Amino acid sequence: QVQLVESGGGLVQAGGSLRLSCAASGRTFSNYAMGWFRQAPGKEREFVARITRSGDSTDYADSVKGRFTISRDNAKNTLYLQMNTLKPEDTGVYYCAARFLTGSYYTYDYDYWGQGTQVTVSS
Repeated sequence: QVQLVESGGGLVQAGGSLRLSCAASGRTFSNYAMGWFRQAPGKEREFVARITRSGDSTDYADSVKGRFTISRDNAKNTLYLQMNTLKPEDTGVYYCAARFLTGSYYTYDYDYWGQGTQVTVSS
């Protein structure tokens, strides 16, 4: 089992920044590719970003490319999402997820999920 706990969400004005963290425990963190997803009210959960086990490769949804940065610190068993130039449409619950060995764009491919952290961007 891998336990994931997100933190760092909150209320921010448009144009502002937030940094989300996801603390992992349980199995060996570096064996898992990681992803960030988000879910707005009334919408399906959607892919935001993913990162390989070593952190040497990342991938982003077009809607966040150039504004968000995913990173990880395997020594600290922690995943991050730096969010800059936030927009009201970035509002939602943000989830981190772990998938053994390789990453994916799809929610159903991930093995473990955190409980989520709320991000609200006001206009």
